[in-house]
Amino acid sequence: MRSLANRSGRCVEAFTRWLRADPQRALPTATAILLVLVQIAYPLSAGTIRDRITIVVVVLSAATALLHAATTRGWVWATGFFVIVSGLGLTAEVIGTATGFPFGDYAYAVDRIGPALAEVPLVVPLAWTGGLYPIWIVAGLIVHRDASIGSAAGRAGLFVVGAVGWDLFLDPQMVADGQWTWQVTDAGLPGLPHIPYTNYLGWALVAAVMALLLTVLDRLVPPARDPSVAVPVAVFGWTWLGSTLAHAVFLGLPASAVWGFLGLAPLGIPLLLRARSRDTAADRTS
Repeated sequence: MRSLANRSGRCVEAFTRWLRADPQRALPTATAILLVLVQIAYPLSAGTIRDRITIVVVVLSAATALLHAATTRGWVWATGFFVIVSGLGLTAEVIGTATGFPFGDYAYAVDRIGPALAEVPLVVPLAWTGGLYPIWIVAGLIVHRDASIGSAAGRAGLFVVGAVGWDLFLDPQMVADGQWTWQVTDAGLPGLPHIPYTNYLGWALVAAVMALLLTVLDRLVPPARDPSVAVPVAVFGWTWLGSTLAHAVFLGLPASAVWGFLGLAPLGIPLLLRARSRDTAADRTS
């Protein structure tokens, strides 16, 4: 008990020092906390209330991403990230719903989660930004990013894997809630036949293009003035482990709980090992 109390006290002290080092960190921290609280309410809701919660979750996730990006890299980089990820996301969704490429033949429900452009709800491109920003940051941590081609390629590859992994949570949850439907419903992963394989291939393709452009953005914009990545790392961990729990226990989606956990594990497990090694080093010096 004493050891646990000491560790808790050390965490509070470290958080206080971290926040005092740059008070601007409070903004993305606050939106991240609100994001977690609203997501907890999602499985407890239904109908119109759940649709509204979905919108709030998306807005908070995008706000957290962009606020963190702006306070660490500046508004130029944050704007570039938004234009690349939400812009490409919206373009891919508009083309996808009209032609079936690159995800497959699908359609969104009408007037459930806000206004739409070309039959794509406008919150959808925001979801791309909110969901993929933590993955981009964590991928960079894992490959120890630098200016080398190998590091850039490794980060891009992990980003693609993470994007598909995130969708292994997102698509089953939203399809189960009726937010969109697929024309082909018998050609998917075991336990998820209603979401075709083409969807994940499309995600990989779009994420690869995003990764290429984000790599260019990283090289054009100066390095972070504040190197802290605590907020997006925490959001990633919550998304990975929290979604696994929610799908398995509260949403009745055990298959997507397994697939989503495995899909994000190539990023999540190295991240946990990295955190564990840091805790071990801290214990040795304390």
